[in-house]
Amino acid sequence: MKLRMRFGKKGIVKFIGHLDMMRYFQKAFRRANVDIRYSQGFHPHPYLSFASPLGVGLESCGEYLDMEVNSYDDLEAMKDAVNAQMTEGITVYSIHHLPDDAKTSMSIIAAADYQIDFREGMAPCDKETLNSAVLHFMESPEIRVIKKTKKSEREMDIRPLIYEMYVTSRGGIWMQVAAGSVTNLKPELVMETLCKQEGLSCDSYGWLITRCDMYTDTGNEQEGRHLVSLDAFAG
Repeated sequence: MKLRMRFGKKGIVKFIGHLDMMRYFQKAFRRANVDIRYSQGFHPHPYLSFASPLGVGLESCGEYLDMEVNSYDDLEAMKDAVNAQMTEGITVYSIHHLPDDAKTSMSIIAAADYQIDFREGMAPCDKETLNSAVLHFMESPEIRVIKKTKKSEREMDIRPLIYEMYVTSRGGIWMQVAAGSVTNLKPELVMETLCKQEGLSCDSYGWLITRCDMYTDTGNEQEGRHLVSLDAFAG
């Protein structure tokens, strides 16, 4: 039986890396008596997978973990039992059942929302100037950057990967960008490019980045993009 969990990661735990988070959840599930399904063979491993690794130093209220269990009685009781084992800063918001043929969230993720706030006194400019800069940035027909990977670097146009971006009433920035294994755009790269292109102060220490949610795309070529939160998608 397949389940999908939505959880948040805030505070000091934002500095815990992806692999350590995976090991942490495995131990928490054992303590909470969650009947996780394991693979067969000499080195059995639990059927657990995150939708997308969260960068170290980023907070989130929209993380997803898919799991397979042998049995369960009540999902609300399971959520409470797991939360009872969580350290401060990690909260499970929901757990829901998936069809047996459902694909993992890792394989269907298409976009993610991010909120960027600024440490006190470290905004790149005043709100009005920032709003004008973001509007001008989004009007650009193309935004070319050098994207570096572990093996190489290449020039690419990231404008088609920025679906939406605006300045919030609080003076921060909200953006929705492409995410997933095929095309994944980091909010840090968007911010660096915005500051460089628009001549703004660029100090990444002042950025407080939160991933708000992740989506799958149920649209097609005729209808266009149709994003659905992984929390609501069970297909």
